[in-house]
Amino acid sequence: MALKMGDIEARDLDNLFHPWTHLGQHKNNGPMVLERAEGVYMYDNHGKQYLEGLAGLWCTALGYGNEELAQAAYDQIKQLSYAQLFASKSYEVGIELAEKVNTLIPIGKSRVLFGNSGSDANDTQIKLAWYYNNVLGRPEKKKIISRVKAYHGITLAAGSLTGLPPAHNGFDLPIREDRFLYTDTPHHYRGAEVGESETDFASRLAANLESMIQGEGPETIAAFIAEPIMGAGGVILPPETYFKKIQEVLNKYDILFIDDEVICGFGRTGSPFGFQSYHLSPDSVSVAKAITSAYQPLSAVVVKEEIYQAIADASDKMGIFGHGYTWGGHPVSCAVALKTLEIYERDKIFDKAAALAPQFQARLAKFSDHPMVGEARGMGLIGAVELVSNKRRKSPFEVPGKVGGQVLNFCHANGLICRAIGDVIAFCPPLIITSEQIDELFDKFEKSMSQSLDWAKKEGVLLD
Repeated sequence: MALKMGDIEARDLDNLFHPWTHLGQHKNNGPMVLERAEGVYMYDNHGKQYLEGLAGLWCTALGYGNEELAQAAYDQIKQLSYAQLFASKSYEVGIELAEKVNTLIPIGKSRVLFGNSGSDANDTQIKLAWYYNNVLGRPEKKKIISRVKAYHGITLAAGSLTGLPPAHNGFDLPIREDRFLYTDTPHHYRGAEVGESETDFASRLAANLESMIQGEGPETIAAFIAEPIMGAGGVILPPETYFKKIQEVLNKYDILFIDDEVICGFGRTGSPFGFQSYHLSPDSVSVAKAITSAYQPLSAVVVKEEIYQAIADASDKMGIFGHGYTWGGHPVSCAVALKTLEIYERDKIFDKAAALAPQFQARLAKFSDHPMVGEARGMGLIGAVELVSNKRRKSPFEVPGKVGGQVLNFCHANGLICRAIGDVIAFCPPLIITSEQIDELFDKFEKSMSQSLDWAKKEGVLLD
């Protein structure tokens, strides 16, 4: 693209190192520079309006420009701009938020450890699982089972849990292959054998998990981690009976169940939390993103009391609990989170989102008939369409991501922000979206898919 050095796009290309970006394509195409946002709409530096169909990165549940959240941050900055929770220090806003989170997440008596992001929350989960087994005198019980296509963060340890090749390639991850294992992706559309029902597929995956545990030795497996719905892996919903059967295996072998609610938490799936949508019984829960509607960075790890007490009871032997972050539980973030949770409850945001889910899912499901769509899937206000070159054979495209990228370009041209995960197009709008805006979202996507089909035919990327 032809740019002058004074242009903001040129300044980006000259200075920024973009995360999760194809850097070669970025150099050629330049950035989309966003300038302001309000409600469910964003505006770029040329004044173009976009309907934000991904809630930022699955996180801006209350949309943009919320005055109450801005005021909460301002008031907290004036009162106590920073404090920390190290060495027994505390402050009321952090205590109040911990109380509120424990009330909202019904896993029994629990404790809250604050961090900054979903990545560090899951990093903390790993360290807690290891620490817990050490204080119980089980130093060999350290392996953690994740899943192929899972996304649990990008730090060295959490990135090792993530089951996506770009998170590993070139980074020498996982950091210890003997401690990170990956079981099957629970995607019936892609993983089922011919004629295999969802329940039979779930039984096979549970059996595979049990076989892995037996092969490794149950005494070496500390935990299993899962998102209720796999977000960045392509919005993959578990098949019927999957989690029930997985939970039975974990209980049988005394393996902790870590529930990653970073995307699914706070109303996204039609329930307050994804584990409630699937009737799970986790031992610990990771939350981030929508806990502040992304207005401030904050995460929380919620652990059952028995885990906390085992760690606390070992204090005389172990010394101080040497884990935490300078910004973990930052008072400004806590204040914004408290106001966010207040708005969710006061304005019945979760109920309203759940009421809109049938319309959202119905509009999404119509794309199942599109010649380029193999599967349309979703729950609540999250969903995706998987693009294929041949519907009958479920054939992927010869060049992975090329068609998805082109669909995304048409979406942007039509004023819609969504996400291309390879050749899966994902949607996750702010929970405050209206019925009319859901129609606007899918009208824009329908136009983009029509244009994409014309392009695909010209390019000859569809298979007979």
